[in-house]
Amino acid sequence: MERRVVITGLGAITPIGKNMQQTWKGIKEKKCGIDTITLFDITGFKTSLAAEVKDYEETAYFDRKQAKRLDRSSQFAIIAAREAFQDSGITQDNTDFERVGVFVSSGIGGLKTIQEQCEINKVKGNNRVSPMFIPMAIANMPAGNIAIDLGVKGESISMVTACASSTHAIGEAYRTIRYGSEDVILAGGTEASICEVGIAGFENMKALCSASDKNRASIPFDKERNGFIMGEGAGVLVLEDLQHALKRGAHIYAEIIGYGATSDAYHITSPEPEGKGATRAMKRAIEEAKIKPEDIDYINAHGTSTHLNDLCETMAIKTALGEASKKVMVSSTKGNTGHLLGAAGGVEAIICAKAIQEQIVPPTINYQEKDEECDLDVVPNEIRECPIHVVMSNSLGFGGHNASIIFKKYES
Repeated sequence: MERRVVITGLGAITPIGKNMQQTWKGIKEKKCGIDTITLFDITGFKTSLAAEVKDYEETAYFDRKQAKRLDRSSQFAIIAAREAFQDSGITQDNTDFERVGVFVSSGIGGLKTIQEQCEINKVKGNNRVSPMFIPMAIANMPAGNIAIDLGVKGESISMVTACASSTHAIGEAYRTIRYGSEDVILAGGTEASICEVGIAGFENMKALCSASDKNRASIPFDKERNGFIMGEGAGVLVLEDLQHALKRGAHIYAEIIGYGATSDAYHITSPEPEGKGATRAMKRAIEEAKIKPEDIDYINAHGTSTHLNDLCETMAIKTALGEASKKVMVSSTKGNTGHLLGAAGGVEAIICAKAIQEQIVPPTINYQEKDEECDLDVVPNEIRECPIHVVMSNSLGFGGHNASIIFKKYES
C-alpha cells in the first residue's frame, strides 16, 4: 500500500535569514542576500560577490570543541535540522526514532576544510594534517552528524548530484516513506563552498557572474544575465507518513505527490541544448502525481542566471507543460539567496511549502530586461497573492542530473 507523505517541519539558515522564518520573511520582503565576499581576501579574483550567511558565529550553536570538529557545511546542516525537528514536534514519546531517517546532501562537502588541510600538508608536512580532516571533509558527514546530533537511527544517506543533490534527497525520502521503509525522514541539503578554491574553480570555468552591482548579479531569466552567484546555507524538511502525522496531531505544511529524476547523458557541465532531460523529469513527476500539466499553479525554477540554464529550462517547461506553460507562474528565488549549489533544492522546497501555506508566489527579483527566449511568466519583482494548490520545484546539476518535485496543498 502506498502511503501519503506530508511536510511537518521546516528549518533553514541562508544568506537572507538565520532560520526558516527569517528566510521566508526575506523572500516576502524581496531581500537580496548578495554582497561583497568577506570570507576571504578577493584580491586577484574577478568575482567579488557571493551570498554569505551574514554575521555567523558558530559558538552560538556549538561549543568550541564541537565546532572545531565540524566543517561549516555540517554546522549549517545541523542548525537547519534542529529547527526542522523542533518545528515538527517529533519526540521519542510520539515517534520510534529507529524509523526516523536522514537524507541530507551536499554537492561538494567540506571544501573549505579540504583547502585548509591541503595547504597545511604542503607547508608544514603530512604529520600536521588534522586527524579530523577526512570526517570533516567527506560529503556524507552532514547527514551523519545530524543523525548523531538528534539521535535518530533510521536510514542515513547522502546523495551527491551537484546542484540537484537536495532535491534528489527530498524525492528519494518521499519514496522511502511512501513505500513504508521509514515513518519520518529529515531531508534536504547543505553547502558552504565560498572559499578561494571554490570561487576559483567556478570562476575559471566561466560559470560565475563578475558584476559588481549586487542587484544586477543574480538575475534569472533576465536578458543581461551572465553567470550565477555562489551562496551558502542549508534547508531541511521533515517528511512524514500522513497517518503518523495525524496520529500525533502534527501541523502539516503541504503534501508531496510526485517526483521525477533523469539524466541528460550529454555533457559534464552543459545542459542538453533542448532541455530534454529536464523535460522528462518534469513529465515523470507529473505522471507520478496523477495530475495534468494545467493543474500546476507555480514552478520554482532552478533559474541560476546563467545563459544556458535559464534558456534550456524555459524550453523544458514549455515542452513538459505544453499549452499550460503559457499560464503557469514561474520564478527563481536565486536572486534572493544566490545559488546554494547542493543546498538549493532544500531551501527552495521550503519556499514552495510556505508559498502554498500563505497562498503567495515569490517573485524573480531584480528583473529588468526581458529575454524573448525566456518567454515565461517569470513573476517579475512583485509578489502575487493568488490561489496556489500545486507547485513544482526543479533542480538541475552538473553531470546532467535532473530532479523535479511536486507539492500540493494538503487536503484530508
